[in-house]
Amino acid sequence: MKKIVIVEDEKAIRENYIDVLKKHGYDVLGYDNRPDAQVAFENELPDLAIIDIGLQDEIDGGFTLCQSLRALSPTLPIIFLTARDSDFDTVCGLRMGADDYLTKDISLPHLIARIAALFRRSDLMQQPTEKVDLIQHGDLSIDKNKMQVFWQQNLVELTVTEFWMVYALAKRPGHVKSRHDLMDEAQVVVDDSTITSHIKRIRKKFMQFDTNFDCINTVYGMGYRWGS
Repeated sequence: MKKIVIVEDEKAIRENYIDVLKKHGYDVLGYDNRPDAQVAFENELPDLAIIDIGLQDEIDGGFTLCQSLRALSPTLPIIFLTARDSDFDTVCGLRMGADDYLTKDISLPHLIARIAALFRRSDLMQQPTEKVDLIQHGDLSIDKNKMQVFWQQNLVELTVTEFWMVYALAKRPGHVKSRHDLMDEAQVVVDDSTITSHIKRIRKKFMQFDTNFDCINTVYGMGYRWGS
């Protein structure tokens, strides 16, 4: 049974989500503040975390919690579920490592579908690796089933969404992938600026190991491609 933790300070909302998710077969725990959730995460990681941004008296407590959680696990699926719908907050959330950013007006069936999609992608990490699922291009190595990306033999710590974007680009070097193509590959629905934020974050992660990294090329007006 998959374990989900919800961090939401409004009791009625938190209990509603917990009830719905339990009815769909998930083991669910809820917390109403960042410190308690932080301690819980440090003791045992869930399979997926759903976090609000404003938590009690901490206006950006969810952002802080996301950063801490991402430091504990680079691949754990994290969803922001919040009433804050500004582009600034969305970009901040994704830059901090969240895999998805949803607003509270999302329908429950849609939320369940997004959670299921993240779990499907995470489950691929448990499957045995076959040669067909390995990509090698110069300094780049990708193990699709383990969802691992290496650059110059260094493991690049990517979120689930970031992994699928890199995989979509690298499996056909030189071919342009539109932002819509990248959304399809990553199974997310976001605006163009959010895709741009993901790409910038991915580039920075590669540049931690290679300051001259320039293999993700922007094709203006069209999208992105993996270059040599």
